[in-house]
Amino acid sequence: MGNKVGTFFSATLLLWLLSVLFQTLFNHRTDLLSIIAGSLFYQTSNFLIRLFFSTHANSNPLFVNTSVSLLHSSITSVSVIFVLFRQLVSHGLSGMFDHSQLVEGTWPWAFEALCFSCGYFAYDQWDMLHHHLYNGWIPSILVHHLVLLICFTLALYRNVTINYLILTLICELHSIFLHVRKVRRMVGIRDRKSIIVQLEWLLNWGTFFVARVASHILITVKLIKDAHKFERGIVLPLALCGMAGMNILNIGLGMDLFKAFKRERKTQQSNKHHHGE
Repeated sequence: MGNKVGTFFSATLLLWLLSVLFQTLFNHRTDLLSIIAGSLFYQTSNFLIRLFFSTHANSNPLFVNTSVSLLHSSITSVSVIFVLFRQLVSHGLSGMFDHSQLVEGTWPWAFEALCFSCGYFAYDQWDMLHHHLYNGWIPSILVHHLVLLICFTLALYRNVTINYLILTLICELHSIFLHVRKVRRMVGIRDRKSIIVQLEWLLNWGTFFVARVASHILITVKLIKDAHKFERGIVLPLALCGMAGMNILNIGLGMDLFKAFKRERKTQQSNKHHHGE
């Protein structure tokens, strides 16, 4: 079954790549080259991490994958903040979230940022398939990446809802601390009493509720509120389905995060009790 799952997602990734190459070469969409650039950048980062951190990388491909994911979350967060701040300074808050701006307009550097992030998801899909970093008959992480690739790429092809998608990427601020937690545990930093670990958990929960949960709920509310302003077609249904999926994933992620928090706390208490004896 594992081979069938891998074959299916590998085939979809290949079809996606052929689609991007077709658009770039035959439809002269050179603006989409940033997607390829993103994939190459993160693949190169993968290689460099393996080269310079061979102790962890050789024994655990997940360490490399998570490190690159941390890099992506950091770069994307900075990019999104830059795009939003630049737009805020230039045009103010009043017209920034106007329906026409979010759907038909494209903020400066938003298109490139979305392309680069799209390239990452393609790279990450390949890396997880190559190293079998997934579980189950329907691996949620592979499905997540496939859905994002489809939504992002269709938006980039049609040049619509670019700004909406940039807003959804605010959640990468939270992803930074998710990846930091995984990396620090893999390198052996697990003392919950450590100031670093406590600060990480504080930022983890804070960004989870603000950058992920609140932002995605607000985007969903905005879509519903402006539903009558959308033209007939697939844009609104696709956007609503995408946000519904993200909100559901956020609930699952929150539950997993809470379990991890309790598990670390329980482990710390158990170790304390053991040493006390």
